Amino acid sequence: MTKTATPRIYVACLASYNNGNLHGTWIDCDQDAEDINKEIKAMLSQSEEEDAEEFAIHDFDDWQGIQINEYEYIDKVAFLAALIIKHGKAFAAHYNHYGTEATEETFEISYQCESESEEAFIRDQWEESGQLKELEKLGISDHWIDWEAIARDLFINSYYSVNASNTSVYIFSCI
Repeated sequence: MTKTATPRIYVACLASYNNGNLHGTWIDCDQDAEDINKEIKAMLSQSEEEDAEEFAIHDFDDWQGIQINEYEYIDKVAFLAALIIKHGKAFAAHYNHYGTEATEETFEISYQCESESEEAFIRDQWEESGQLKELEKLGISDHWIDWEAIARDLFINSYYSVNASNTSVYIFSCI
């Protein structure tokens, strides 16, 4: 997987915010929930407001397309960040497809690869499995195969793809 930037959140003190002051901090999420919570408590303890107990996530950065809610559970933030750091943008694509059902296990089961296109993925599958060689033995060139039609059929129920960039897609098997 490609190395990605560290996901981070901007956490703000709600007591300060409600009194017209901005007080908060950016927190790198390449740590467990307990450590993120320690940083939040440290930020709240530095607030000028006496009743600084509540916080909200007012911004987030480098989450590869995953949206972080204002009152997201810190356990979930740490969980998602760890998987983005480990698996990169491909995990974010999987999460955005399955939502809260997405886990590392479902990702590892379904993620196939990053490919130039759905058609290129299917052609590669046929080549790796030996199906193309079998056709060549029969005198059938792969130029006669309609890869677009085969991909369309297989991507109805067996696979799905998500754009990875302008020139590639992430391929997942349906689970």
